[in-house]
Amino acid sequence: MEEVNKLFSDGELAMKKAMEHLDHELVKLRTGKASTNLLSDLMVDYYGAPTPLAQIANIQISDARTIVVQPWERNMVGPIERAIINSNMGITPMNDGEIVRLSIPPLTEERRKDLSKKARGVGEETKVAVRNIRHKVLDGIKKAVKDGLAEDLGKRKESEIQEMVNKYVAMVDKVLEIKEKEIMTV
Repeated sequence: MEEVNKLFSDGELAMKKAMEHLDHELVKLRTGKASTNLLSDLMVDYYGAPTPLAQIANIQISDARTIVVQPWERNMVGPIERAIINSNMGITPMNDGEIVRLSIPPLTEERRKDLSKKARGVGEETKVAVRNIRHKVLDGIKKAVKDGLAEDLGKRKESEIQEMVNKYVAMVDKVLEIKEKEIMTV
C-alpha cells in the first residue's frame, strides 16, 4: 500500500510539473503586448559561448509595445540583435549603438489564429503527458495488485487516479481558454 501511495504522490508531482511546463510555454507566446518573457529563453553568443540574454543585458518594458534591451557591454549589441533576428520571433530589433529596442507589432487576425493553434498544440502535449503519467501509475497499481494488494483497493486507486487526470485535463482546458481569449482580444 505504501508503494501505491508513493506512486500516487509521484504521479501528482509529475502532473504539476506538466502544468508548470504548459504555463512556461504559453508565456512565450506573444499576445501583442510587450513582455520580458518573450526573451526569457533567448541565447546569445557571448564570446563563443551560448549565454542567456538576461545574464548579459538588462531587459525592461518601456511602454505597452516596446521592450528595451540594454547590454552591459556595448560590443554585445550586435550579437544580441542577431540572436533576436535568428529566433524567428517576428520582431525586428532596432539599435542605436547602445541599446536594442523591440517594437511589438499589433497582431494580425491570421497571426492570432496561428498563435491560438500553437497554444492548443502545447495544451494537447500537456494532456498527453498527464495521460502518460496515468498509465505509469495504473501499471504500478496493477503490479501491486499482483503482488498481493487487495483488488477492491486497487480498483479504488484506479478511479482516484482517473479523477486526478480529469482534474488536470480540466485545468489545462481552463488555462488554454484564458490564453486564447488573451490572444484573440484586439
